[in-house]
Amino acid sequence: MGSGASRAARRSAAGAAALAVVACGLPFAGAAPAAAAEHVRTTLADDDVRFQIDDTSCSFPSDPIKGTPWSLQRIVLDQLWQDTKGKGVKVAVIDTGVDVVNDQLKSAVINGKDYLSKGGTGKTDEVGHGTKVAGIIAARKSDESGFIGIAPEATIIPIRQNDDQGSGNVGTMIDAIEYAAEADADVINISQDTASQMDPAVHAAFQAAITKVQEEHDVLIVAAAGNNGADGKERKTYPAAFEGVLAVAAADRNNARAPFSQSGDFLGVAAPGIDMVSTVPAGGHCVDQGTSFAAPYVSGVAALIRAKHPEWTYKQVITQIEQTADRAKPDHDPYVGWGVIDPAAAVNEDVTEPSEDGPTAAPVGSEGGSADVQAATLVLGESRQERMERYALYVLAGGLGAVVLLFGGGRVLGDWRRKQGIAGTGGIGNGNNTHMQSTGS
Repeated sequence: MGSGASRAARRSAAGAAALAVVACGLPFAGAAPAAAAEHVRTTLADDDVRFQIDDTSCSFPSDPIKGTPWSLQRIVLDQLWQDTKGKGVKVAVIDTGVDVVNDQLKSAVINGKDYLSKGGTGKTDEVGHGTKVAGIIAARKSDESGFIGIAPEATIIPIRQNDDQGSGNVGTMIDAIEYAAEADADVINISQDTASQMDPAVHAAFQAAITKVQEEHDVLIVAAAGNNGADGKERKTYPAAFEGVLAVAAADRNNARAPFSQSGDFLGVAAPGIDMVSTVPAGGHCVDQGTSFAAPYVSGVAALIRAKHPEWTYKQVITQIEQTADRAKPDHDPYVGWGVIDPAAAVNEDVTEPSEDGPTAAPVGSEGGSADVQAATLVLGESRQERMERYALYVLAGGLGAVVLLFGGGRVLGDWRRKQGIAGTGGIGNGNNTHMQSTGS
């Protein structure tokens, strides 16, 4: 990246403080750091907290889907990509691996890590979940389909940490996050979640690990909010609810919360998560839904912002995404966070450098403070302007009708006069007038 030096300087400056957080952020105030760390390692080794990935009914390989998905139709791609397509940015996908046989991902994916198979590079995906996630972020252009990634020149770092049996746990998740940071990822996408109760030490270690990689490596972590929200109850899911993580809910075509999407005060933004088209292993596409596929939509936008503004911190990127989102109300909403992401606005409305303190209730371009939101005037029936336009139309129609009637009436009167033998200029004749006879009679 062009600003590697500036990011490296921030990382170096934050490194010591972040390491202190890892040591001191654990519970057991009276325990020595070494003893606390050993307790955490033991607890993580025995951890039974598992992460969920969305079930999928997709088969693969599959046929290509030729049309352009609705989630891309709402974006003017030329406008979105007027400055960058994400070149130089690395996005780590912590998931079920990423298939590289699919032509749209072959050149996008580099060697990563496999925590379920010793010596693996993360480039295999027996489930298909990670391949779909990666495609939404960085799938290359295809002549066979209108589907393409949000950041089609970004690079994917595949990290296989889970499968459809729920083999991934907190320990492997922390390892995967740390590996991604060491691999110089600019964005980490985690389309997994758990609502399980954690041992307090595990919870603290998890948060400390996230804080460490963010402060030391300035990496942005995007996580799916989860799909257990059908009951409408607010609950925290992890890692989405950890401080510093951008949590993503799923929205439908009308920018409303998808019925399954988890709600809560930890949500950052929502993104399309219904009928999402993406790549599958061995080639082709399928349609799926879930917050798992809303999160990479946001990660793709984050990759574009990081490519365009490499000097911005991960906190500034989060603020930019949240501040420019399409909101139904000015403040935070427990169902869609700060609103549904607007990719073009997030990437291009960048005249002012965003704050690290998060979004405000003021709309983009305002002078700060609370937005002066006023409801539009409700007009029952027609407005005065519409009424005047209707009257004018009546007058015009009436005038045209009169002309037609006058012209048509004249024709009818003339025909009647000819039939009655009435002279055109003699007025009304008397009864002695006779019809003209043919000269041949």
